[in-house]
This record gives sequence, structure tokens and C-alpha cells, in this order.
Amino acid sequence: MSNHEVSTDVIETLRKYDSPTISNVIELFDVRPRTAGYVDSTVKALFPEMPAVVGFASTATLHALKPAKNGHQASFMSQIEALSELPAPRIVVCQDLDSPPAAATFGEVMCSVYQHFGCVGVITTGCGRDIHAVRKLGFAAFACSICVSHGYSHFEDLHKPVQVGGLTIRPGDLIHADANGIVVIPTEIAKEVAQACPAYLESEQIILHYLKSAKVNIEGLQGAFDQHVSSILEIPKRVRTKSNVPAIENEKNGLI
Repeated sequence: MSNHEVSTDVIETLRKYDSPTISNVIELFDVRPRTAGYVDSTVKALFPEMPAVVGFASTATLHALKPAKNGHQASFMSQIEALSELPAPRIVVCQDLDSPPAAATFGEVMCSVYQHFGCVGVITTGCGRDIHAVRKLGFAAFACSICVSHGYSHFEDLHKPVQVGGLTIRPGDLIHADANGIVVIPTEIAKEVAQACPAYLESEQIILHYLKSAKVNIEGLQGAFDQHVSSILEIPKRVRTKSNVPAIENEKNGLI
């Protein structure tokens, strides 16, 4: 679990922005490859109309194809108790070990309990069910598919690293998720990311504003793009604190 504390104010600020903006801003700090840190398209938002959620990952692995073997599984109550190991808000992240998924990972009752114990969403490589009821809860849900039955669903491990959509998610990872996708925010730069988002959006307006001008041409568009890139390359310098955030490379490709 991360040793970097993230304040409630930072989390609330991060919730105001969509996941592509969060992803773009993380890139500016050059702390990981641009093809790392996000879940692939196999896991999708079941309720894309809902706003973004931000929380700390409470991880689990599970099976649903066959009954649990005695003494080789964690109970649902154990999972709820384990939530207290993490700060709120929390997001439940489950790796379904069956391939393909045999039954649902979550439904109305489980999500109601999760919500009561400080969770704002659930992410699974498996299936969900009771989706209309879960939607009414206002509880964010991300899954690969939907299934009517819970089968023999049971947990195997709690708060261990899990594999979700090509990404390793560890207990305590800070997750941002919305209709566009799921991204892990490195906690060591979470504050800087929150501070940088408004400036990034403002910089994008350079291009969008130019496109509304009376005369648009290639030269002018190139100038707007160059101005945008120059602007965003300055953002980390303005928000960097004493947290030893690595300096970014002066690279102009792929920053849009």
C-alpha cells in the first residue's frame, strides 16, 4: 500500500475532471510510460452517465464456477472488515479468476453494503447483475459483462495485487474511473495532478478557440498546437512542490 497520503480536498478536486484529462496530466510528469497505468477496453462502465469516482483500491480475487473448498476462501464479511485497512473513499476491485466468467461478481445487496462502508464503486474483470437497482444506488460499476446468476461466487484472496484489464492494481492504489475508462493516479503526484488539471483544460482551449475563428488554415492551426504544447510543458514547473517529482522530458509528440 502507498505511503503517500492524499487529502480529501485533493480527491474531491480530482473527481471534477474526466479520466482522459487525468491521464493527459499524469503524462506531463513523466513518471511512467504513456501506455501504462490504465485499464484496457475489456472493462467498461455499466453506467456511463454517472460522474467520475475516485478512491483507494480494495482488491480481491474470486471464483464462481465451482463451490469453494473448505478453508480456502475469504468470506464477504472478511472483505468488509478489510475495508478498514484503507482510507475512504474506497473502490472495490475484483479479479475474476474464471475464464470466461461463470457468474456475477456483484449485485444490489453487495453494492449496498459496499456503499454503506465507504465505497464509491466496484470494478471487476467479471460480470455484474441487478444493474437497474445498482444504478438507483448511484454506485459506480465497471465490468466486462452482465450475468443473471451469482453462481458459486466466493473470494480467494483479499488485499493482494490483482490483474484487471491488462493492469496490475495493488491494494491502496488511487483510482480514477468514469465513462472513458479507469486510470491509477500515482499517489506521489496526486496533489500536483489535481492542481494541474485546470491549466491543462485551459491550454486545450487555445486550439478549440482557434477553430472558432473566422479564418482557419494549416499554418494557424499549427501555431495553435505549438502554443498548446508550450503551455502544457510549463504546467509541471508551476505546480511542482518539494516532493521530488521527476522533471519531464521536453517532448512535443502525443501530448494532445
